[in-house]
Amino acid sequence: MAEEKALKELDAPPVQQTPLCITATTLQAPLELKSGLIHLLPKFRGLANEDPYNHLKKFHVVCSSMKPDKITEDQIKLRAFPFSLEDAAKKWLFYLPAGSITSWEQMMKSFLERYYPASRVNNVRRELFGIQQRTHETLFDYWERFKELCASCPQHGIPEQALINFLYEAVQKNITGRDTRNGDSCKVTSIPCALIDPG
Repeated sequence: MAEEKALKELDAPPVQQTPLCITATTLQAPLELKSGLIHLLPKFRGLANEDPYNHLKKFHVVCSSMKPDKITEDQIKLRAFPFSLEDAAKKWLFYLPAGSITSWEQMMKSFLERYYPASRVNNVRRELFGIQQRTHETLFDYWERFKELCASCPQHGIPEQALINFLYEAVQKNITGRDTRNGDSCKVTSIPCALIDPG
């Protein structure tokens, strides 16, 4: 009978709470994440078409608007971040090893390693190297697409001058119908300042 009880106990689900990956520092003052703040947080689901950098920017905007006394922005972010994740992204967070995240910097690093791996960086680089203005795409729309692509991957590592050249050559090709990379001679006297200003 004692042996039977022991086997049942082995199969019994654990009653203690499994620790999360986040081990936050002790706060100097109480911090309550109000439902209003949680409601404002952007949501990231872990889908292939989602931009993790954009999510972090939106998350920063919300968290930086709330800064109680004696609480750092990083402490707020570390505690609020799980509430910004849903579906596969939340599952990913729950499967990280217990206690493996102790700072906001570590959280961002783990998040970006998972949702912006080196393969995605290489894809953006390839896109930037081959970027062309599409048929019927206005110069403004092309410029917006170009800027969005650059912003989606801050670590693309392509020098600013090379980016300007990609943009210039694509515009030249569209204006003249010739590929200036192959030695066709055509000149546009200048690129508007707005096009070369990365800001």
